[in-house]
Amino acid sequence: MSKVTVVGAGNVGATVANVLVFHEVADEVVMLDVKQGVSEGKAMDMNQTAQSLGFDTKVVGCTNDYAQTANSDVVVITSGIPRKPGMTREELIGVNAGIVKSVAENILKYSPNTILVVISNPMDTMTYLALKSLGLPKNRVIGMGGMLDSSRFKYFLSQKLGCNANEVDAMVIGGHGDKTMIPLTRLASYKGMPASSLMSKEDLEKVAADTMVGGATLTGLLGTSAWYAPGASGAYVVESIIHDQKKMIPCSVYLEGEYGQSDICIGVPVILGKNGIEKIVEIDLNEEEKAKFAASADAVRATNAHLKDALK
Repeated sequence: MSKVTVVGAGNVGATVANVLVFHEVADEVVMLDVKQGVSEGKAMDMNQTAQSLGFDTKVVGCTNDYAQTANSDVVVITSGIPRKPGMTREELIGVNAGIVKSVAENILKYSPNTILVVISNPMDTMTYLALKSLGLPKNRVIGMGGMLDSSRFKYFLSQKLGCNANEVDAMVIGGHGDKTMIPLTRLASYKGMPASSLMSKEDLEKVAADTMVGGATLTGLLGTSAWYAPGASGAYVVESIIHDQKKMIPCSVYLEGEYGQSDICIGVPVILGKNGIEKIVEIDLNEEEKAKFAASADAVRATNAHLKDALK
């Protein structure tokens, strides 16, 4: 029996749960929220789609009852306030650090062997906080951001190429921030053909720029953070773990010398399976990409510096 808990039943959390349920990734999905009735209501709503959608996964909603989350194989943390228009992910750190730390501590009381998938913003910093404050092995703490950024990269590439997004191969590494992520345009391809051979340098640079502000663009249009793509990306990460799929997915993980960085959680490609992070894949970056990655790491560390109180 496999079990996944999603903490936070807002737009992103509920979407993670809904995708997991529809695809029958786990036998049971629990949603937990601090607001009375929200997760219970959304769970009931999802359960009432079982006949029409044809799934057998059990959905449970609860309000701050961590006992309901016991023995979860994977726990997805979406808790925290979302970005508002004009707000950076970094500005969220003071509030969200306290929330994420409290949630993670409560989760581990009932699921000491669980794997944590962090979506809360600023994501790289919240992943680092969870790892450092809980003392978990690094393979069990994973930040989702690189998966989402790569999905957006593939979308913009497919729009420019006029092709099916599922046939585009592209990856984003680095920090999960508008100025810190690194779309690897050099390695992007369509059915084995380099994207650089199919579009102009200017168009490729525009795709990369659009990717980097993909989240902010949606926040401006929606008035809050996006949820369909973040939720689906979170579920995709969970599925690779629960089903031991060994997929290569860019995620924020703790580095100990890889890519020339240490004591930081930042986006790099990893193999995800039943043990969480099973391998960190080191891509042979060129000098320009190495410089961008180092600059991205510096920016993430600057945000991490605001964790002093939370890590005491």
